[in-house]
Amino acid sequence: MSDERGERGTTDSRTSGENNRRILRRDPHPHLFRPVTFRGVTARNRIMLSPMCQYSGSDGLANDWHFMHLGARAAGGAGIVFTEAVHLQPRGRITPHCLGLWNDEQRDRLARIAGFIDERDAVAGIQLGHAGRKASVGRPWEGSRPIPPEQGGWPVVSASGLPYAEGWPVPRAMNDRDIADALESLAAATRRAREAGFRILELHGAHGYLIHQFLSPLSNQRGDGYGGSFDNRIRFLLESVEAVRSEWPAELPLFLRLSVTDWVEGGWDERQSLRLARELAARGEVDLIDCSSGGNDPRQRIPVHPGYQIPFARRLRASAGMPTGAVGLIHSADLAESVIANGDADLVILGRALLADPVWPLRAAATLKTEDADWPVQYERSNIF
Repeated sequence: MSDERGERGTTDSRTSGENNRRILRRDPHPHLFRPVTFRGVTARNRIMLSPMCQYSGSDGLANDWHFMHLGARAAGGAGIVFTEAVHLQPRGRITPHCLGLWNDEQRDRLARIAGFIDERDAVAGIQLGHAGRKASVGRPWEGSRPIPPEQGGWPVVSASGLPYAEGWPVPRAMNDRDIADALESLAAATRRAREAGFRILELHGAHGYLIHQFLSPLSNQRGDGYGGSFDNRIRFLLESVEAVRSEWPAELPLFLRLSVTDWVEGGWDERQSLRLARELAARGEVDLIDCSSGGNDPRQRIPVHPGYQIPFARRLRASAGMPTGAVGLIHSADLAESVIANGDADLVILGRALLADPVWPLRAAATLKTEDADWPVQYERSNIF
């Protein structure tokens, strides 16, 4: 009797251990590495390289640095690889070394990069923007301070004649002709982006740049149809979306990077972002909101910690029915997987993590035990996982 009970006990214990191991075993198809489709474009996984300025161009032209930087992230396994902010007009550049798309030579330089990203089975994305009153500054390693006219700086424009901060130039408030010129330049840049082979386009409406300057009451104190009420302040953004869609095919997706809050009392905030997201969802022209924050006022106080902006993506997705991307100090594979698995966002958008490690997606695939990621054959002998 005792031996029989002991044998049964051993069998039960062994079965229990197998069950525990089965429970703890990772899904070979984790959420982070499942394909995702926007309109007619499918990405191999939910990892997107965030647009990050390299401040390394000349006359708005991309060069070998940009080819290396973006190509390495495509080879490293990211599903969507975005350029840095590419500017519509020379006066819209953040620095003299930022990229542009106001002529065909710039288009052709970018086409080589888009082609390589596509060859690596990633989706090539391009972000278009205009810096507005935050234009004409030095590179970050040079202090990011306004460039004096005698050193090559140029006049800046904005929604209103309000400088970004003390000691910054007072911008000229854009008139109707300026606004029309910006929208025409945006449409022309969109056409060139399409011709260059990009398959996702993102409008930069965040971080205190021109679209954000129109959205926020802190930077927009106009008295015409582009200022005052919420509907007036979002007008330039809606017209920008229309300008893009006039040249961007219906089968290709359009994203919007949005600062969900200014982190300053009386500024653009999450309530207004939710209202905007519902408006965009109803119009059906924007396919995803890339949920960031801040950048429009130096008084901001941001509670930075890993994943600090994920709740914005979660709430806009749930309340507006709009796909979202989560960004902001997402460093670990497990945190990225949880964002997608929990339905917080549709994409995980990585900046610093992919700057530090071009093959972060392949390492994450190893950590999550996915069967859906392959190292480039040229690098297979380096895969020790």
